[in-house]
Amino acid sequence: MSLPALPPAAVAVLACPVCGAGLVTDESGLRCATGHAFDRARQGHVTLLPPGGSPHDGDSAGMVADRAAFLAAGHYAGITAALGDAVLADGEPRTLLDAGGGTGGHLAGVLDRAPDAVGLVLDASRYAARRAARAHPRAMAVVADSWARWPVRDAVLDRVLVVFAPRNGAETARVLRPDGRLVVVTPAVDHLAELVVPLGLLTVDPAKADRLAAGLGPHLRPAGTTAHRERLVLDHAAVRTLVGMGPHARHLAPGELAARTAALPAAVPVTVAVDVGTWARA
Repeated sequence: MSLPALPPAAVAVLACPVCGAGLVTDESGLRCATGHAFDRARQGHVTLLPPGGSPHDGDSAGMVADRAAFLAAGHYAGITAALGDAVLADGEPRTLLDAGGGTGGHLAGVLDRAPDAVGLVLDASRYAARRAARAHPRAMAVVADSWARWPVRDAVLDRVLVVFAPRNGAETARVLRPDGRLVVVTPAVDHLAELVVPLGLLTVDPAKADRLAAGLGPHLRPAGTTAHRERLVLDHAAVRTLVGMGPHARHLAPGELAARTAALPAAVPVTVAVDVGTWARA
């Protein structure tokens, strides 16, 4: 079966990771005017890593599968809605990029509310990109290194989204239009609080907001923050996928998560507590 065409407006914001020239589609994927070519994988994504590749592999296949299952069940639909509210607060965008966007679930939810927009998911994980390539008909997935120069032209994006992922302030400022906005979702101190002690999870740094401001401050200025709070009730399977999709999974020995989850009540109350911050170019 042939792959659907890549959204032309999404391709138009991309740049060659080798020479920085614009990219166009061809029969095998993307190419630039100087001859650098990038094949499109059979799953639909394109790899645009810098010369020499990247030291970052991104999430594993298991973590990505857990994330896809948890988001598909709708448990974080409230976060997606809060993200969309912040994105649309300054008008409907035409071009969006989700940096570290994983499976593309959050971006797809925003695109459903912005019918004239196209989106890009940048993620270091090829496993995530395979799923993100099918997340929405107006989105495309790119394997890229969030810490290196992004394969995106200067000043072409209306919004950059970052949901529970690292922030690159310099690159965000470079690719945003003058009136563009960065929208960041970060966990609050009480996020998943009921699971921290019984499951031995990582805690949220109380100084996280200060560190966020320090990292983005030279390049972007704060333009507003809203808090999203809700209470979920999860069964054991949902708790395991929630933990398995994030950085907590890397800090638990095999079998430990299942054993600790089994000791929880059958219905587990879980607090979802995040801050949604909007930033403008400095």
